[in-house]
Amino acid sequence: MPNTSTRPKRGRRNRRVPREDPARNELVSRSLESAQQCLFNQDYGTAFVHYLLVLNLAPVLKDFASESFRFTLFKWADELDSLGRIQDLFDCYEQALELFPTDEVIINSMGEHLFRMGFRDEAAGHFHKALKLKPDYPEAKENFYRVANWLVERWHFLMLNDRRRNHKYQQAIQKAVEGGCNTVLDIGTGTGILGMCAKKAGAAEVYACELSKTMYELACEVVTANGMNGLIKILHMKSLEMEVPKDIPKRVSLVVTETVDAGLFGEGIIESLIHAWNHLLLPPQSTQDPSRPPSQAGRVIPAGATVFGMAVQCLEIRRHHRLCVSEIGGLATAAAGELHSPVSCSSEDDSTEPYTTERLSRLPGGYTPLTEPFNALDIDFNNVQELEGLCSREVSRVRLPVTGEGLLDALAVWFQLHLDQQSSLSTGPKEDTCWEQAIYPVQTPHSRIIYIRHVQCLAKVFGPLELGDLLPHFSLNAEAELCSALACLGTEQSSGPRDYTMLECAEMALLNNQPYHDSFRRALAKLITNLKDARSVQGPSQGQGLEVMPLTDPPSGPMDPGPDPFYVLDVSEGFSVLSLMAASQGQVKAYSSVEKTQHQAVLRRLARANGVPEEALEFWLNQVEDEQAVLQRPSREKLWSAIILDCVETCGLVRQKLMEKATLARCLLEDGGQIFPERIVLYGMLVESDTLLLESAVQGQEPTLGFNIAPFINQFTVPVHVFLDLSTLQCRHLTVALTIKRNVPFSGPCLSKIICKNPNNFTDLHL
Repeated sequence: MPNTSTRPKRGRRNRRVPREDPARNELVSRSLESAQQCLFNQDYGTAFVHYLLVLNLAPVLKDFASESFRFTLFKWADELDSLGRIQDLFDCYEQALELFPTDEVIINSMGEHLFRMGFRDEAAGHFHKALKLKPDYPEAKENFYRVANWLVERWHFLMLNDRRRNHKYQQAIQKAVEGGCNTVLDIGTGTGILGMCAKKAGAAEVYACELSKTMYELACEVVTANGMNGLIKILHMKSLEMEVPKDIPKRVSLVVTETVDAGLFGEGIIESLIHAWNHLLLPPQSTQDPSRPPSQAGRVIPAGATVFGMAVQCLEIRRHHRLCVSEIGGLATAAAGELHSPVSCSSEDDSTEPYTTERLSRLPGGYTPLTEPFNALDIDFNNVQELEGLCSREVSRVRLPVTGEGLLDALAVWFQLHLDQQSSLSTGPKEDTCWEQAIYPVQTPHSRIIYIRHVQCLAKVFGPLELGDLLPHFSLNAEAELCSALACLGTEQSSGPRDYTMLECAEMALLNNQPYHDSFRRALAKLITNLKDARSVQGPSQGQGLEVMPLTDPPSGPMDPGPDPFYVLDVSEGFSVLSLMAASQGQVKAYSSVEKTQHQAVLRRLARANGVPEEALEFWLNQVEDEQAVLQRPSREKLWSAIILDCVETCGLVRQKLMEKATLARCLLEDGGQIFPERIVLYGMLVESDTLLLESAVQGQEPTLGFNIAPFINQFTVPVHVFLDLSTLQCRHLTVALTIKRNVPFSGPCLSKIICKNPNNFTDLHL
């Protein structure tokens, strides 16, 4: 029988309840109170430190204090950003994420800071993480779509959807591998498709390199999904940094690449191929030793290229790159000086781009060729001496008969890529291709002879195209002299440095939009007239609205004696003449938000030339300490007569955050004052477009060249396309244009007509 004398088992002890620590509780209470007081006093840095102490000592307060903590973090981060204390900013976010590791709002906000500072890969990771935590979080979703455009450019989809291009590359690679090139390096691998073609063709060893972190990770996923993990070695680095045997064990017999842009040389293919021939490729096949097997000789796909050019007239190109009008909203523009876009090959300014890109066949209004296409350059990628001598080759000229009469607006450039001796791809304007054409715009209409100078460095493979004193129009019998050493073309005069002001292409196009400015002029004139009439009835001391606490001291500066002026604030982004148009109405004190010194100088020159008193135009951001608080009263006793909100981008997007400030703006208006635009009406239309589909995602159910790529790259599909022009988009209209949102009016009744920044984006601004 059991031993009845056995001692009973000791039961489990009850867990001790932690004892209260009065000193800790007192510290938490006082720190929380101090945090709230600092927050009230807008001392965000000290408030943030107090909140950190509170939440580390008392994690149970996280739910209670999370909203205030977020607000404090974001305000303090903005201050640190404005002070340039970037490391401190990210330290604060790291501390915040230690407390709230799954807070999608904080993660998304850190991603926004990373994106603004150029860390796009890291930003994308934060936006993606925020979406995983909360898939319906709209801010993170919008941010991820925006950064996806940077990380995976839309041309990746176009190229993968270009079956003809894919098939020709695959054929050329297969022929080379079957011919004996059994070790392959894919430079700029992207999704890994060319490297996989080489492996599928039977290459013994395949290596690939990719600089973009996002594309490198994507390529690794694609290669693994296609059963080639371990068979293709992918390196996250530039090919220029690769060494033998550090990164690859030996020199390869074949380099495949498509590191070319619309202008052929913009992605550095010449520099990367020179490095490859000197460090990564076997020596080329020698005519002195033709018996050497292909596996012991080096070659490149593509084998070479031919560059073509053509002079064109095109109003759409012209209006985006130089000032085309002599009058803007009643203001004469002659005194503005030379204004043009930042697309130029000027050696004086490294901030400019040598060319832009357009699909000529889709430009609104089309284009007119002024010359026949001409052969500008032939280049052999398998000849390293030719590559190295490209920038020092002698200038040669070709004479071209002008075939059409018109104004020279640009040189359009495209190329034929020779994959091997039998196969080639053309990027010409009449080809059905995924490529656009390179556009070298003429920044001034004065030209007579076209020259091309030599290039000074390989980064800009050729010299700038110089337009001397060219006559504004070609005649049918004239000849244009063009140098055949083409690339990084510019449009600089040969008479030395010029004094000019650069505007963004969208700013230049808007400046050339006369209906837009004429509508604003009429609306402003009607408002000022109405306010003058109202003031003459009420008396000069009335009509200023209710008194509120002042946010700034009155601006200093001389004022003309006489009636109180009407105060107009233009908070448009970038360069805007709307404030100057208001000042030209008389009895108006206008404030511009133009920030750049050069742009302010242009407005001052225009003001003097158009008889606007100097004191009638001031620059608002020179007077407010915090750019975030731009919507303030003009002075202690005054209110605004008009506030201009630039709430629609030229690409067609509505600036939602700016529209949210409309409520605050209304509180700063005098009686009868107006916000422009008064309201916004959005229109929509259903369309069917294969072109949009091809630019949005890899299409079809079949694998690309037999490889499973679409599910991986289609993660970066974006639902919104901007800068679309329905007049040239290949599409079928399924409905008429319908009103989809009629915005609540910003202020009083409509004063003028309806205008539209971009008619084909269906956004009406009611003034």
